[in-house]
Amino acid sequence: MKIPQLQIGSLTAKVPIVQGAMGVRVSLSSLASAVSNEGGIGTIASVGLGDVEASKTEYERMSREALASEIRKAKSLTTGPLAVNVMGVLSNADDLIGTMVREGIKMIVAGASLPLKLPGQADDPSVNLVPIVSSGRAAGLVLRAWDKRYGRTADGIILEGPLAGGHLGFSLEQLERIEDYSLQRLLAEVLKAVKASEDKYGKKIPVIAGGGIFTGKDIAEMLLAGASGVQMATRFVGTIECDVAPEFKQAYLSATKEDIVIIKSPVGLPGRAIRNNFIKEVEKRGKLAIRCPYRCLSTCDVLNAKYCIAQALVNACIGNVDHGLIFCGENAYRVNKIVTVKELMAELVAEVEAY
Repeated sequence: MKIPQLQIGSLTAKVPIVQGAMGVRVSLSSLASAVSNEGGIGTIASVGLGDVEASKTEYERMSREALASEIRKAKSLTTGPLAVNVMGVLSNADDLIGTMVREGIKMIVAGASLPLKLPGQADDPSVNLVPIVSSGRAAGLVLRAWDKRYGRTADGIILEGPLAGGHLGFSLEQLERIEDYSLQRLLAEVLKAVKASEDKYGKKIPVIAGGGIFTGKDIAEMLLAGASGVQMATRFVGTIECDVAPEFKQAYLSATKEDIVIIKSPVGLPGRAIRNNFIKEVEKRGKLAIRCPYRCLSTCDVLNAKYCIAQALVNACIGNVDHGLIFCGENAYRVNKIVTVKELMAELVAEVEAY
């Protein structure tokens, strides 16, 4: 197979791989710029970047300044395409999106809720807007809302299937019937859902498929099924440039298939993570002590939450894994070595071309 380029609005990636955003502080400037330099699209996750202590009193300002700093670092390391991801449930989502636009980011990826108002939040027409969806129905809802309210359509759509890491756009009941929600089936639904908008606006809306993509063979199969590219996140944790502590990466290297579990997050969504000592402690005690000065998530029920997810994710990324939540994709146990991004991208491209 000849590997195709990926065109998302005004951005062109030589390799059709979007590195998925991983928060908190897992995918920052180091990883995103390295992926961009190898022909893909590197993505910075905008959640939870501010100094932990200072953010207790100035959460919004610290988050804004930290995001701007990461964008500037990434842009100093690459001239290739970069994206920034924003979670719609963040209490400061509007401020973060404004920061992305001011700092010259040309691709904003939005998930963790349907981004029905994103074109109004990012009102610069030169910015390419890419919603994350988990079904054809969700894609249709977003496209119709954008058309009706803003007279525009998406520049691309990322489809995340049920094998993805972190928070999932599927109910626990759906995850128990995971075979009914294969990425191939969902892809066909989304491709059908975007057709009307493509026809109306006279442009192709590339669909990028993610969730369980691990090898070049997986990439090739998605491309043959109609995807314009793929999103990959879990594989990139196993790279030297990934911004997390060595202990976080070791958790991936040590994980078995049985260690990958579905949890119920404090934000009310199912999530996929490594069942480590932290999760076992939560299971044992039922609820950990919470003091929340941040109010970072609009959907977090602090009074009833079992733990502070922000603190748990920060702990993991800095290496305090016994007190940290380690999100991962279904295939995390298959990561068996740490390589450079250059080596990983070359391996994936070779596998696609050999398909």
